[in-house]
Amino acid sequence: MGELAPLNAVENRIFQIRGKKVLLDKDLAELYGVETKYLTRQVRRNAERFPCDFMLILTYQELRNLRCQIGASSYGGRRYLPYAFTEQGVAMLSGVLNSKQAVAVNIRIMRAFVNLRRVAVTYAGLKNKIEIMEKKYDKQFGVVFKAIWQLMEPSLAKSRVITGFKPV
Repeated sequence: MGELAPLNAVENRIFQIRGKKVLLDKDLAELYGVETKYLTRQVRRNAERFPCDFMLILTYQELRNLRCQIGASSYGGRRYLPYAFTEQGVAMLSGVLNSKQAVAVNIRIMRAFVNLRRVAVTYAGLKNKIEIMEKKYDKQFGVVFKAIWQLMEPSLAKSRVITGFKPV
């Protein structure tokens, strides 16, 4: 079995598309150590395992936005629109791909989704506490709260931004 990608490398490949956190077929194929065409062929052969809440097919507009951001060479030459898999779809892929590496990679991907949920909950809780404190001590610490809010804003330089997609 090949070297598994670090957890943060998996998290950096998770995008929010149409309000769902997803991984693209090309990125999954790379993580699994298979060609994208093999992964998509297995998905098409087992289409009943991938309902619409497990997998999305990107639209031409979404693909065009993706190409503009990533570059045509990395996603160019495709005959089909890319698939985007939700957490449940990724779990289903381990059964379809049927290899030890697929199972190991799926475990890593599931942990990445869990970490993202944990961060989101922590962020929401912290945001609520700061809002309560801001209302209570607004006049005394206005400058401090302004600085905290600026620090909490996601930095565009740190995250990969794709037009039409929201970074996770």
